[in-house]
Amino acid sequence: MLPGSSSVFAAYRFSGGWRLFIVALLRPLLWALLGRRWRGRDMIPRRGGVILAANHLSEADPLALGHFVYKAGRFPVFLAKDALFRVPLVGALLAASGQIPVARGTEGAARSLEGARAALAAGQCVIFYPEGTCTRDPLLWPMRAKTGAARLALETGAPVIPVAQWGAHELLPYRSGGLRLLPRKTMRVAAGAPVDLTAYAEAAADADTLRAATDEIMRKITGLLGELREQAPPERPYVHEERRQT
Repeated sequence: MLPGSSSVFAAYRFSGGWRLFIVALLRPLLWALLGRRWRGRDMIPRRGGVILAANHLSEADPLALGHFVYKAGRFPVFLAKDALFRVPLVGALLAASGQIPVARGTEGAARSLEGARAALAAGQCVIFYPEGTCTRDPLLWPMRAKTGAARLALETGAPVIPVAQWGAHELLPYRSGGLRLLPRKTMRVAAGAPVDLTAYAEAAADADTLRAATDEIMRKITGLLGELREQAPPERPYVHEERRQT
């Protein structure tokens, strides 16, 4: 149990039976349809609350990353768009399996951190996409991220495992409207050692500290992605807000 977890432990609920149903439904399909090049699964702790922070390429990312996490011995808990929870059957499965709704762009987004905090206190493996949305970088490198994952890590003491993934964008390009199953796609996923946030935990919990801790997490993710792509990452991350204002 994480520090200060007693007040939120009982707030997190999931159905083990429905989790088994989801695994039985999706795992054979993923094995059949997608190739895998994985490394670093041993970096993911087998027990206890942990944050996985990953880059975001496509709406198919959870398929690639969820399979990787499950084979590492954990069930993935995603922060998912709240609109998905309103889709018949899909929403019921998400809720029953313990996924956490996020109302992006509203005050309700902050409440999703409470759900994530409760899940960590209950010993879950919580997956964050710190960018908050699929990258808009023209070359698909990670963007400048939001600070929620770093905030939660510093508040709870949960370890942060950086994860990079590459290939989901070939299966389902962002906003493409359809899967591209042929030729068979390969999902490349790599996890790294926990991000050392000690210096930030000892500093004042202000906006500058959260930004610095977030940037450190994203540097680790981007470095792993460079290894998967066998390319040098950009020196400065793409800042979507700046381009949108321009």
